[in-house]
Amino acid sequence: MAKLFDFTIKSGAAGGFGMFSAAHFVWLAALVAAGSGVCLAYKKADENSRRVIRRAAAWGATLSLCGNETDGAKRIADGLGMPFYIFDEHELFAREVMDHFVSEYRAGRTPNPCIDCNRCLKFGAFLDRALEMGFDYIATGHYARVGYDEASGRYRLLRGESRAKDQSYVLYQLTQEQLSHLLLPVGSFEKPEIREQAEEAGLANAHQADSQDICFIPDGDYVRFLRDYGGVTPQPGDFVDETGRVLGRHRGLECYTAGQRKGLGVSADRPLYVISKNAENNTVLLGDNEELFSAALLASRVNWIAGETPAEKVYCTAKTRYSQKECDAVVTPLEGGCAHVELLTPQRAVTAGQAVVFYDGEEVLGGGTIEKAL
Repeated sequence: MAKLFDFTIKSGAAGGFGMFSAAHFVWLAALVAAGSGVCLAYKKADENSRRVIRRAAAWGATLSLCGNETDGAKRIADGLGMPFYIFDEHELFAREVMDHFVSEYRAGRTPNPCIDCNRCLKFGAFLDRALEMGFDYIATGHYARVGYDEASGRYRLLRGESRAKDQSYVLYQLTQEQLSHLLLPVGSFEKPEIREQAEEAGLANAHQADSQDICFIPDGDYVRFLRDYGGVTPQPGDFVDETGRVLGRHRGLECYTAGQRKGLGVSADRPLYVISKNAENNTVLLGDNEELFSAALLASRVNWIAGETPAEKVYCTAKTRYSQKECDAVVTPLEGGCAHVELLTPQRAVTAGQAVVFYDGEEVLGGGTIEKAL
């Protein structure tokens, strides 16, 4: 069995119970991993050996992005007696996440800002700063796990033990380099266990509710955000059916998303749903629920966590929304970082701008941005 050693890490905190508590549970998660033989993370000591983390001295840090999210993180760090840093990334967050959110809605798409934030901020700027300061790892409170395959010499992204809290969907863009410096200490626990430990440790956020909203739109009114921040003025247009017949007037493409039924303001002899949006002619296509199901999609910006694009078709499972159950799928890699994804069970409301993520059992193979349903 690999030898154990000590090292210094930096623990990330960026909002919500999981992120605040990650620093406190690094040592607990590492001990459990070492004791069970399932390694949560590794550090390469030389070319011929790998050593398992057993104990760590944690330093706290958080990203200042769009508000006072640093206050709670600092209180937790102070309570644990941890040195603490605040990295101001307001400009990068605004450019890469908030501005992108606006531009995607302008194009008639529905973005996932948490995925953009993970890519550019948490595992981009934050990790870069930690490495520049001489730290070996960062730890975040995402509910997922990191593994290592000795045979292939590759790191693996795995689902969290708690399927109800699994967040591997939003981590599909991780690379081998990023995984090699990442600890996900809470991914091996059920949330009640962690809350109990946090309460015993006297952490102020032991019973804090999980963060659900987009951090820069806490009231959930994204149309108002698009108007006030992005200068977007929704342009009214036509609701149409598949034949092009006008069914009524809509309030602007930004006000609707695929699968929506309520709030359309259209009189019909049956329930109608938003099937898709067309930014070129400013129309919203309405139809029956059955028309929402797609058997295939085209994805772009596809990331394969193994670091190499497969040479052949990949038979796996896939899901096109965070809370959705995955279905059997066949992924065909295409040129330009794209992929054709055949969904063997047609999926409802496949939405441009959202992510499709590929799984092989517990392992996340990768994923991409949905360009369009086919």
